[in-house]
Amino acid sequence: MADNSTSLRRDEAIRVLIVDDHALFRRGLQMVLEGEPDIDVVGEAGDGHEAIEKAEQTTPDVVLMDVRMPKRSGIDATIEIKDTLPSTKILMLTISDEEADLYEAIKAGASGYLLKEISIEEVANAVRSVHQGQSLISPSMASKLLSEFAAMVKRRDERSQVPGPRLTDRELEVLKLVAKGMNNRDIGAELFISENTVKNHVRNILEKLHLHSRMEAVVYAVREKLLDIK
Repeated sequence: MADNSTSLRRDEAIRVLIVDDHALFRRGLQMVLEGEPDIDVVGEAGDGHEAIEKAEQTTPDVVLMDVRMPKRSGIDATIEIKDTLPSTKILMLTISDEEADLYEAIKAGASGYLLKEISIEEVANAVRSVHQGQSLISPSMASKLLSEFAAMVKRRDERSQVPGPRLTDRELEVLKLVAKGMNNRDIGAELFISENTVKNHVRNILEKLHLHSRMEAVVYAVREKLLDIK
């Protein structure tokens, strides 16, 4: 009876693939995650090429992906994995605080970008969040994201465009808080609305803009000057 219960929990656990070129870091991360009853580490890889192969073999729910690795980068691997396994969430976990890496990760389809400055114990909650559809970004990188795209907007020549979809005032308020890296619960508290209402607003924003993630919505909003960047 106990074995069946354990097997059931394992089947329902979040399947995680760890990708990092430092074996010691992979081992430490694996030890922490395997101590979580709702997380199952299904494999590990030391470079982008191996990550693609392991992802195809194990079909993980979430991939913890380093950015800079030998043979093939985490960005390239993310593109390949999202192409073959679109429902798999990719969470970048890296030491790189370069704006270019952040931008490329978002374009590749990553659901989050966290720096390794976070405690290893926090990674489990990050895995759960992206598995549930949240987008995560380290606070120090959130401002860089906005600065990067604000600079991009300023460099672009003014050009006439077909008017884009119109967001409501409330949706713009939600989008501004998403841009600050806030999660649904914190946004709800800030605007005095329920977390479920926030989820509905985010869903409506993505549908109106024909986008797939919160990060893409922020990028679009900055590019189209829907948000004021100061």
